[in-house]
Amino acid sequence: MSIESSFIPQTLTLKSSSVIETARKSSWAPLKFSKYQTDPSRSRNFAARSSLSVENGGFKQFPNRVGEKDGVIIVDHGSRRRESNLMINEFVAMFREKTGYPIVEPAHMELAEPSISDAFRLCVQRGAGRVIVSPFFLFPGRHWHQDIPLLTADAAKEHPGVSYIITAPLGLHELLVDVVNDRIKHCLSHVSGDADECAACAGTSKCKLY
Repeated sequence: MSIESSFIPQTLTLKSSSVIETARKSSWAPLKFSKYQTDPSRSRNFAARSSLSVENGGFKQFPNRVGEKDGVIIVDHGSRRRESNLMINEFVAMFREKTGYPIVEPAHMELAEPSISDAFRLCVQRGAGRVIVSPFFLFPGRHWHQDIPLLTADAAKEHPGVSYIITAPLGLHELLVDVVNDRIKHCLSHVSGDADECAACAGTSKCKLY
């Protein structure tokens, strides 16, 4: 027997009847709200697409958490309405305070500044060796599939050696149920005269019964 072959484990043979019996006893059942969970191949494909990562200058070892040399960019769509654009700044301040991440920058995909390129540059200037672009979007539409990756790639060209990743959008996250429900309850309380306008509706007179 060669040295190499001594490290190859013997093939394990399982009786199909025992596997079937185990499956019958299992209490696990796929969640019904997502078609991806009932089709393993589609689930794997979605998982592969849900986080677009790129090495910009070679492979680097990074921990699977945000560290001191990581820069985070929270990017929204951008608006011609100044008040809407300012809200991403407020969210970034909340995010920075709650997470404790040292480098967090806001960005707008279009229509307003700072751009993704501006935010990327600021992250690098503050010492980031990896930039994490987090789209403040609900679902993976064209902006997530095409526009944000192209804009981020262009920004990264100016900073060779700095890697980046584009994370998944908010998507079907369970906590969003609580957020939507909280918005509904607050608006109903405002209409009833029991609460002030929230930050999103303040000054717009939109939160009312028609």
